[in-house]
Amino acid sequence: MADQRLRRQIAVLAAQLMYERIETEYFTAKRKAARRLGVEYRHRPADLPSNREIRDQIQATARIHEGEKRLVKLQEMRIAALRMMRALARFRPRLIGSVLTGHVRKGSDIDIHVFSDHPSHVTDAIDSLGLEHRLEHKRIVKYGNERVFTHIHIEDRYPFELTLYPEDKAHYVFKSSITGKAIERASIAELEESLRRENPGFDLEGELAGIDERIDRFEIYRMLLMPLEGVKQNPRFHPEGDALYHSLQVFERARDERPYDEEFLLAALLHDVGKAIDPEDHVSAGLAALEGSITERTANLIAHHMEAIAYQAKTLGARSRVRLAHNEDFEDIMLLRELDDLGRVPGAEVSDLDEALDFLRDLSERNEGTTTIDA
Repeated sequence: MADQRLRRQIAVLAAQLMYERIETEYFTAKRKAARRLGVEYRHRPADLPSNREIRDQIQATARIHEGEKRLVKLQEMRIAALRMMRALARFRPRLIGSVLTGHVRKGSDIDIHVFSDHPSHVTDAIDSLGLEHRLEHKRIVKYGNERVFTHIHIEDRYPFELTLYPEDKAHYVFKSSITGKAIERASIAELEESLRRENPGFDLEGELAGIDERIDRFEIYRMLLMPLEGVKQNPRFHPEGDALYHSLQVFERARDERPYDEEFLLAALLHDVGKAIDPEDHVSAGLAALEGSITERTANLIAHHMEAIAYQAKTLGARSRVRLAHNEDFEDIMLLRELDDLGRVPGAEVSDLDEALDFLRDLSERNEGTTTIDA
């Protein structure tokens, strides 16, 4: 493939696919980009753009869409990586991937190699940190060769993917299956040195301590929303199924109506979180669980979304009816009620929970900067 212009076009398209998280592997992104550009893939891997070429294009895309925020996010992710690595120090962790190289993009996770002959030892250590995790055995086939990798996915402020290897591989030099070059890795000491070198005078220990002193409100939302998947609802009123699917439908409707209104969008997504806590009084239970992590307006919308049913049916008492009608958020309460009713469609297409929370986090950062609450 001697046409350098075409090679660059493939690199640009592959970078777009990876930045938008349509593809997560360089290998498949290259092949899909080549096919989309009408290039029949009959060449050696070296004839396609290199991983580095695609990473450079990803960074160009990230600079356009994210600006300086990308550098702040990169530093936060490296500090989060160091904190996790220290907690798992006995498994000789090594940071790899985009957080190490600096090529983070939308949805990037933190990739770490850990070494143990017993996966349960690692998962027990993660349990002791109070973090949710999921074990995955992933089958990969490249060039006719099959391998099975063990991954541990961790939900935290930034998502982690730990790849588990036997203990005797701790000093093994891992090489890229495509380029044949050694994969960049950093130990705890090397990552600490890198952070201090890049940030002279940086209070690394203070930043690490600060992570433990702050609670990310979006993780609170996640923890409250995830149990809704197990809340089965009366099919007469909710033919769509579980309470999480319903909440995501209402969120999608709200995003169509008010894509700029974070407080309203949060009310749409969180209005039923109490159903996994106290089904008999889900409004009060949800508000109690959300206290301190939502604004007064969001709380007001959630607090009255059930009263709006009686208001519409003209069964609400006279005083309560007048009080609701004079509520400063009355029109928004009634809109939320309308969307709540519309979010009951079997088989409706919705974002998954991570995508919904990522949208809200990005909206918050664009509007006000990241918001956290004190523990």
